[in-house]
Amino acid sequence: MKIIPLSEGAFTIDKTKLFVPFDLNKDKLQDRAKGSLLVEIQPFAVITSHDIILLDTGLGFLDKNGKMQLHQNLLNAGIAPSDVTKVLISHLHKDHTGGISDKADPCCLSFPHAKYYIQQREIKFAFEKGYPSFITENLKVLLNNLQVVLLDQDSGKIGNAIHYQVTGAHSPYHQVFSIYHENRIVFYGGDDAPQLQQMKHRFVAKYDFNGKKAMELRRAWWQKGEQEKWTFLFYHDVKNPVWEF
Repeated sequence: MKIIPLSEGAFTIDKTKLFVPFDLNKDKLQDRAKGSLLVEIQPFAVITSHDIILLDTGLGFLDKNGKMQLHQNLLNAGIAPSDVTKVLISHLHKDHTGGISDKADPCCLSFPHAKYYIQQREIKFAFEKGYPSFITENLKVLLNNLQVVLLDQDSGKIGNAIHYQVTGAHSPYHQVFSIYHENRIVFYGGDDAPQLQQMKHRFVAKYDFNGKKAMELRRAWWQKGEQEKWTFLFYHDVKNPVWEF
């Protein structure tokens, strides 16, 4: 198994829910709006003997050459977008789904040969809730699309190697994934478990749908991960995208 962080850079976000680029070498957090959070935006590619799996799709920003940054990051790692076989979506907030559709043709998904695995209830919720957390124009491509697999259970399997669980913690239908391969367990908690320091300290985040539940889940996952030697993937961690026991 190979794990490739696909960093799109560091950003700050405040109550406006706008992601503002942050240069770690020169910008200062105290110069941003009060309450700004510093986060990385970091999808992951996980390569197994059977699949090339993408975990969430980033902001969908274009680079200076007009190519979607996520695609270029994959190409830099030796992976063509057409090689991706599975896209696992934790939830549909805009910073996790900006790269779902092809920017050159928004009616097409950005990974033409992949199956997209999404919670059915999350799609309904996203269209009910809308902006600013969800960019529904970008999500329309998911509707009645043969590439999209709608998961309708609270937990289950995708093939034999991937387990999913709906948590209702960061958002009502947020789901987390565990990938089992070659005696290794890779855990991706999306925004339920976004940063290493949140796993080590007990606190309730105001931005979570159910902050207390998220806190308790992080504690349980961390304890089990230590016992079973999991590999954790942290989508929003500036310094520690991958943590192995």
